[in-house]
Amino acid sequence: MTEPPEFGAPPPPPPPPYGATPQYAAGSQYGGVSPAYAGGDTYLDPVSGLVLPTGVQLASHGRRIGAYFLSLVLIVVTLVIGWVIWGLILWGRGQTPTYQVLGMRCWRPETREVPGFWWMALREVVGGFVEGLLSFITELVSFILFLTTRERKSLHDYVAGTVVLYDPGNRLGR
Repeated sequence: MTEPPEFGAPPPPPPPPYGATPQYAAGSQYGGVSPAYAGGDTYLDPVSGLVLPTGVQLASHGRRIGAYFLSLVLIVVTLVIGWVIWGLILWGRGQTPTYQVLGMRCWRPETREVPGFWWMALREVVGGFVEGLLSFITELVSFILFLTTRERKSLHDYVAGTVVLYDPGNRLGR
């Protein structure tokens, strides 16, 4: 149950017309983004309930599953070491090699910015260990979470507090 607004508090903004993308002013009480995202325009994603930058969307189930299988191919083609070096370079941009190829990027809704190198290291190393190396059960739990949650998060996303966005115009690029 939500608390009633305090006396004299501004009312919430009216809902946008049906089908319109709601806009929030940067730094406002109802949205906006951190200075790390220079775009400024955001919208409320009706599927996930997250405030996302305009021009991006939550990555689809098919795109994420395709990314998983593409990563297996890229790991083999780059002889693992190339994958590791490529990944270390891209983590500072909130990407993995596969996400770069497919126009995807990680996003931290809590801070409304692309995660940096250390958040991506946490996501990929610690989250990947928890998800993949512990057992088949954790891999299965991660996949079920990904398929059933509104934000399409798997275990490694929960570890780092990230969601994966499809960013075709590279609006979140650093």
